[in-house]
Amino acid sequence: MEKKTILIAEDDLNVGESLRSLLKKKGYTIRLAQNGKEALQLFRQGSADLLITDLVMPKMDGIELLEAVKSLKPEAEVIVISAQGTIEKAVQAMKLGAFDFIEKPINPRVISLLVERAIEKQTLILQNRDLRSKLEDKFQFKNIVGRSERMVKIFDLIRHIAPYDSSVLIVGESGTGKELIANAIHYNSPRASKPFIKVRCASLSAGIIESELFGHERGAFTGAIASRKGRFELAHEGTLFLDEVEDIPPATQTKLLRVLQEGELERVGGNRTIHVNIRLIAASNRDLQELVKQGRFREDLFYRLNVVNIRLPALRERKEDIPFLVHFFIEKFNQRYGTDVKGISQRAMSLIIEYEWKGNVRELENTVESILVIHSPAVVDLPHLPQEIREFREKPEVIPIRIGTPLEEVERELLVQTLKATKGNKRRAAELLGINVRTIHRKLEGLPESDSA
Repeated sequence: MEKKTILIAEDDLNVGESLRSLLKKKGYTIRLAQNGKEALQLFRQGSADLLITDLVMPKMDGIELLEAVKSLKPEAEVIVISAQGTIEKAVQAMKLGAFDFIEKPINPRVISLLVERAIEKQTLILQNRDLRSKLEDKFQFKNIVGRSERMVKIFDLIRHIAPYDSSVLIVGESGTGKELIANAIHYNSPRASKPFIKVRCASLSAGIIESELFGHERGAFTGAIASRKGRFELAHEGTLFLDEVEDIPPATQTKLLRVLQEGELERVGGNRTIHVNIRLIAASNRDLQELVKQGRFREDLFYRLNVVNIRLPALRERKEDIPFLVHFFIEKFNQRYGTDVKGISQRAMSLIIEYEWKGNVRELENTVESILVIHSPAVVDLPHLPQEIREFREKPEVIPIRIGTPLEEVERELLVQTLKATKGNKRRAAELLGINVRTIHRKLEGLPESDSA
């Protein structure tokens, strides 16, 4: 563990030397100054983790030194030494951010304990800051890979709505990245420093979901041996993410609607009204409007959730993003596992693009991870792909052509039918036919409008 540095500002040489000797034995690096001005100069030369300062000193008193040190390094902790008659000033120092104060004469055991606690507090704050920084970095937009037109529009929408408290409904097939989008909304909102609580509604049975969401009081049911906060209370002032919201039972939907409308709830078995301030993000892989028609989901709740609607496309609808995703995942798992995969061959990439990813981005990510773990190739190639991908081929459409048909007519029919199969996507048609897109444009110039449409 890195040695912590303590700066002592004390004009009484005997007290200063006693503190230096005591804390040096505890393993700290000690720097000693005989007045506030000298202490500030030493701090600027090489900042300390903890300042122990007397209140009354020549040239600069302890209050001024405290304010100067906190402005230079806010996370630095400060312990104030107070003589009789300066307790009022010591209280003022606490209000300015001092960790604690100790009266003279100094008790070695007390000062040692205070120093230990101050360092522990500082370490915890720095660890939390580092963790939050890593979390926020993890959920920045750079980690949601997509350059297709649909994904760019979704990114723009997230940036626009993140600062507001409006409810958001994210709809998409399993594996499309709904939770990642929810993370991006929260960590780019004013609530980013507050709790982000996630609930997978499908994993909770009807008997316990209300207790999980709203909490319960002691004795509310068998096994409720203590009162417990629900997810809404835990998310207070932050964001609550309800994944697979369609699985919430109708009775619970009614209570959920009340929380969203009025911002208040009662725990199961309790009658005390609890006020909560949360932003709700819900996600579903089902058509909630269809469930409303079937009477399986409350219409008023649907409208309350669906203030902002984000519909995530399936991977098959954004195939142009697949190469970027593959390279992103290769780099991600290279870093995680220490592998050195340089890239992927064109023929392997073509097959991956062609494959129907029923598990969407999640399935693609798992596939890339599996390849790196099992094979760790210099370059990913066909033999490294899973069998189901290697054996996958789209069933070719058959174009009946009579013997003796002129080649020009055969070529025209092949071009027209390929364009129909690709729904007019000329780039995709060119890939299937093994020709340049410019060639397709040139050949289309000679076709009647009805054929080329």
